[in-house]
Amino acid sequence: MPAQARKALRAKIMNGAAVAAGDRERRVLIDRLNQDLAAEYQAILMYVQYSAKLTGPYRRELRALFQEGIGDELGHAQFLADKIAALGGEPTTQPVPVPFADDTRDMLEQALAAEKQAIDDYGKRIREVETLGDIGLRVRLENQVADETHHKEELERILAGWSEQNRERIRNEDRWQDDGGQG
Repeated sequence: MPAQARKALRAKIMNGAAVAAGDRERRVLIDRLNQDLAAEYQAILMYVQYSAKLTGPYRRELRALFQEGIGDELGHAQFLADKIAALGGEPTTQPVPVPFADDTRDMLEQALAAEKQAIDDYGKRIREVETLGDIGLRVRLENQVADETHHKEELERILAGWSEQNRERIRNEDRWQDDGGQG
């Protein structure tokens, strides 16, 4: 085989390997974005369920907080689904399971844990996307980190002011309501 033909064949093989590596990276990114999408679905469902189950003296304020979060998380989910489809993937329809929480503090703690996880996951995704050179996706993910950080900080502030005394008071009020007010 002449040298020029070998060189052309080598270039073709190298180009094919680069395309295969790019396809592999794209598939991995799609899988990870689908994991993020499943977590956003979880947040939506968690906030819907928790806002419905809230009881106690802070019910209205916390219901408003959770319901505000629903819209933010839905926007994140829609962006992720659109990006997955644009990359040639199939957006998942399966959420991460919603953790059980039976009292208000547990709901707040579960929501805080989910926000911290989202910040961590998006941070990883941003680093992965930087290596792929997708600046638009990186910027959108950074914006989502900003939203999740705001949610996390709000939940931390609420929990910082939540004493064990409040927790016991709410339990007593819940028992009073369960007894039909016969305390």
